[in-house]
Amino acid sequence: MTEPLPPQYRPGGLEAALYRRWEAAGDFRPSAPGAEPYVIMMPPPNVTASLHMGHGLNNTVQDVLIRFERMRGKDTLWLPGTDHAGIATQNVVERLLQQEGKTRFDLGREAFEARVRGYVAETGSTILRQLRALGASCDWDRTYFTLEPRMSRAVREAFVRLHEKGLVYRGHYIINWCPRCLTALSNEEAEKHETEGRLWRLRYPLADGSGHVVVATTRPETMLGDTAVAVHPGDARYAALIGRQVRLPVADRLVPIVADEAVDPGFGTGAVKVTPAHDPVDFEIGRRHGLPELDVMTPDARMNDAVPARFRGLDRFEARQRVVEEFEALGLLQGMERHRHAVGRCYRCDTVVEPRLSEQWFVRMAPLAEPALRAWRDGRVRFVPEHRGTEYEQWLTGIRDWTISRQLWWGHRIPVWYCENPGCSHVAASRTDLARCPRCLGTVRQDPDVLDTWFSSWLVPLSALGWPDETPDLARFYPGSALVTAPEILFFWVARMIMAGLEFRGEVPFHTVYLHGTVRDTQHRKMSKSLGNGIDPLEVVERYGADALRYTVVSGMSVGTDVILDPGDLETSFAPGRNFANKLWNVGRLVLSHLEQRPRPLADGPGAVARREMALADRWIVARCDAAVREATAHYEALRLNEAAFTIYHFLWTDLADWYLEQVKPRLYGDVPGGDVARAVLCQAFDAALRLLHPVMPFITEELWQRLPVRAGTQSISRAPWPRPDARARDDAALRDFAAVQELVAALRGIRAEYAVAPGQPIRARVARRHPAFDAERGTILRLAKLAELGVGPAPDEPGAHAVLADGTGVFVPLGDLVDLDRERQRLAGERERLAGLITGQERKLANEQFVARAPAEVVAREREKLAGWRTQREELDAKVARLGAG
Repeated sequence: MTEPLPPQYRPGGLEAALYRRWEAAGDFRPSAPGAEPYVIMMPPPNVTASLHMGHGLNNTVQDVLIRFERMRGKDTLWLPGTDHAGIATQNVVERLLQQEGKTRFDLGREAFEARVRGYVAETGSTILRQLRALGASCDWDRTYFTLEPRMSRAVREAFVRLHEKGLVYRGHYIINWCPRCLTALSNEEAEKHETEGRLWRLRYPLADGSGHVVVATTRPETMLGDTAVAVHPGDARYAALIGRQVRLPVADRLVPIVADEAVDPGFGTGAVKVTPAHDPVDFEIGRRHGLPELDVMTPDARMNDAVPARFRGLDRFEARQRVVEEFEALGLLQGMERHRHAVGRCYRCDTVVEPRLSEQWFVRMAPLAEPALRAWRDGRVRFVPEHRGTEYEQWLTGIRDWTISRQLWWGHRIPVWYCENPGCSHVAASRTDLARCPRCLGTVRQDPDVLDTWFSSWLVPLSALGWPDETPDLARFYPGSALVTAPEILFFWVARMIMAGLEFRGEVPFHTVYLHGTVRDTQHRKMSKSLGNGIDPLEVVERYGADALRYTVVSGMSVGTDVILDPGDLETSFAPGRNFANKLWNVGRLVLSHLEQRPRPLADGPGAVARREMALADRWIVARCDAAVREATAHYEALRLNEAAFTIYHFLWTDLADWYLEQVKPRLYGDVPGGDVARAVLCQAFDAALRLLHPVMPFITEELWQRLPVRAGTQSISRAPWPRPDARARDDAALRDFAAVQELVAALRGIRAEYAVAPGQPIRARVARRHPAFDAERGTILRLAKLAELGVGPAPDEPGAHAVLADGTGVFVPLGDLVDLDRERQRLAGERERLAGLITGQERKLANEQFVARAPAEVVAREREKLAGWRTQREELDAKVARLGAG
């Protein structure tokens, strides 16, 4: 015999044991080869640290979808993995080395890579354990790591194919450079932050001494690398100066004044300094006019030997201050003003990015973006919420080439070899390592840089399934079904995966992109280590259970909106899930205690319960259960997961627990007529509710479902069939009639509360006319409203409380039984007198013209709201007094 459920729900040991059972049984592997595949590719967490609450939200949503489709009979695959996270992981390990007084150069490349692999082996396995604790039902046998050999092979294949098509090239261009990480960054990795900066106006004297030109800049230090001043060709202010020269102060060099369409005549003075080696717009101007490209900074953003000796070695910001001081001393600083502008920062270390002229590898993006844009426009890819599709389109239409080389050691080494024979100098991109030049057989050296982390990530929908080989997994599970991720990586990852899928496979990698909101604190700040406002999902799991975490984030997440949690008050933040789990456990204990024997079936067959045997409440709960199945399924399908959770919550907590269980209690206890019908109905309703809830709260639903005497022929609820709507269950009459019963009970409870009737004190009530539902559920009404008597007929001429139901039926409760009428009249009179005083004072205040004129509008509005509220309270008191009658 099964052990009875403990009185308290303690998820700790229960969840871990259930997960081990699922995994041992292979419940997470695809196992329906004849069914339609449903595939989700997990956004691989970086191996730099433990999971955060964003991962908790993201992986919960994915698991809800995969469990839902698994129960619907699809051949589900949720493919997990971890990302080597080149720049982030290298930064972490380098900081660890700093604590030992070492740098990566002290170790050398091979030893450093080995050190990183050791770190990754530890953190990667920790992340996978944490995902299990959240309940993630991934196929762990297919787990990938983006830097493992099979993934590296795919990366090389993609690089070489694109190189052969001319879509990968090496060029000398302005790129985003992180002086802290000492590497190039893509445009997306140089995150723009609105910053309160300064705009300096500098005077550049004309070479002949006849005047000067004023330029405006936010980066005065870069003037040391100026090679021109540019004006718009149509700007009449400068027409006579085009072709002349200015003497560059501080640097003491002559530079020309050029005309270029790129100059905005309305910015600053209309004349701009041109620094081709340190600004992308200036770089293009310089190329058009054949200007020198003077790099004045070292990789760590100090001034180099190309500047006057007194500036060499200064940090860029120190040099900025020194340049401004010298301009001021020379009388050439015309002015300075505050200026709000966007400043790029490294997405990993938050250092201000420096535009820098550098030799890098790029992907030519326009040819890849065009088919990806078509896929959205023709509906092959949809975004949830829809407005993200517009953002996707805007980015693709204005896309720039992707800088893919990184000056790091940790990552996929660029598969390019340079011939060292001066007479050859061949550059070869190769799928395999080269020992000799394929052209002259001379010695070669491999490019020292690695590829951007996203260059391996964009291939994951293909490479994780075995591409470039034609594997059974690739044939079966590509393209996938849905991608669930955060909007922050729409451009980093999502758009690029669509491009890669179309380029290398001819199909989009998924048909639906669900971009959920961000986890924020109560001040609406994104959770981060730097702010100290993060929540460790594993701490939440340990304290309240994974189901509590999952229900809380799902129920609090409308499509596209953020999830708000308080890191300083986990108990309150996760109370919705914890309270629901406790309620469900208690309901389960009660239900299961009455289902020790196998109940009669409700479906067709021997011994099935006939509809004529069902009471009104039975037919009502069966109809409500059918409605919950329809509504929850529709919400799951539409990715309205919070609405699915609310539908199931309402059915379990309100319909089943608060109403049906209370109605059937007399039939459950003892051998009374209708007891077997009540048990059969209760079993079916509870079974369906558990299955509907399972995707959101898998652990507690499994534990309770396993104890049901009637299961769907499977060992786990995770493989049980999804509840289906049943047209036979629909019963509009039952829904209408039982709703009338609920309304009457609610009205009577409201009267009890209004007059503070003691919980155990029975009351008398009358309804104005007979209702078949009130006759059918008379016992239910008496018990739930705690009535001593329920009569039918007009209200007597005596003091009492009145209510009117939706169909116009009057309800009357005599008050003489409940309260001391004289004392209640005195109490109400005193309360009315108090309100009258408040109203008089407030009317006087609002009649004061000076107060109304001088006080802020919102204060006046608040005072008027107070007056209206007090007047409403007085009207309600008057109505109460009238009901009590004359004393």
